[in-house]
Amino acid sequence: MHPTDKDVAMARNNRHDHSYKLLFSHPEMVADLLRGYVHQSWVEHLDFASLERADGHYVTEDLRGREDDLVWRVKWADSDRWLYIYLLLEFQSTPDAFMALRVMTYLGLLYQDLLKTGQLTPAGKLPPVLPLVLYNGDRPWLASTEIADLIDAIPGGLEAFRPAMRYLLLDESRHADEALPSTRNLVAGLFGLENSRTTDDVRRVLGQLLVWLAEPEQLQLRRHFTVWLKRVLLPSRMRGINFDQLHDLQEIDNMLAERVKDWTRDWREQGIEEGRKKGIEEGRQEGERAMLIRLLSRRFGTLDEETLQRLADASSAELESWAERILNATSLEDVFRGE
Repeated sequence: MHPTDKDVAMARNNRHDHSYKLLFSHPEMVADLLRGYVHQSWVEHLDFASLERADGHYVTEDLRGREDDLVWRVKWADSDRWLYIYLLLEFQSTPDAFMALRVMTYLGLLYQDLLKTGQLTPAGKLPPVLPLVLYNGDRPWLASTEIADLIDAIPGGLEAFRPAMRYLLLDESRHADEALPSTRNLVAGLFGLENSRTTDDVRRVLGQLLVWLAEPEQLQLRRHFTVWLKRVLLPSRMRGINFDQLHDLQEIDNMLAERVKDWTRDWREQGIEEGRKKGIEEGRQEGERAMLIRLLSRRFGTLDEETLQRLADASSAELESWAERILNATSLEDVFRGE
């Protein structure tokens, strides 16, 4: 049986979940996530050197078994009090309208475990928890972040018994147009790669990551970025290419630089050769035109009459320019931009 589109999407989401969980198993990533994307004054009072995974005796087996979430804890500066960070990774293409209910359920389990293992504050109370949902789907996240919004209106004063809980949403697509910060933030690099549209965009972020991850103690995190790039991001952008032989960010950057040159040359040569095989009298220009039509149709579907006429009237220089843009274009409009 051939895999369905749903099966393919689920497999990609599973790879994405696992790769992101690897990345956010590093305290540097969690610290940069809080510093760069949680714009609240209390973040300045956290002791990031104390960041640790809430594994082992802190969280029970049932909660640890979840594949799409992580629990960290960090101390307040000059204090023995802990703040717990519940990080839920959401990679479904469609936002979950009842995410607030899921988060409330998971927080209940976490608090139950913290009580069971005696992880209370000096005052004998439960510690604060920041529920944070990290979403990277294509569609904008429009679901409510408040559990109260999911409960129907209650008449006669019963609304006082409606539960109150909200989560902090980080929607990666909302940071698509942000420039990389001048100071190191590895999560900004991750978001920059996710939102990249062209090979040049990817290489620009890679160049910064190579600087930020140059220290020997960051080797494992550098490897985990490499795993995510070659197993998740690059296969989704450059289909049919085997990236297994790449083992480092520098190798990926070198490969991308060479690929751009090779593909541009191959498209030109293939266009000329197909033109000869079809016996087109105009030779090279018509060969390039025929090959360009074939590539555009394969990439973006059947071309309309207006596009075909535009290609028919194009000069050799225009055809060559458009062919070079196909690699990085995400739409037919990108190919013809500026013309």
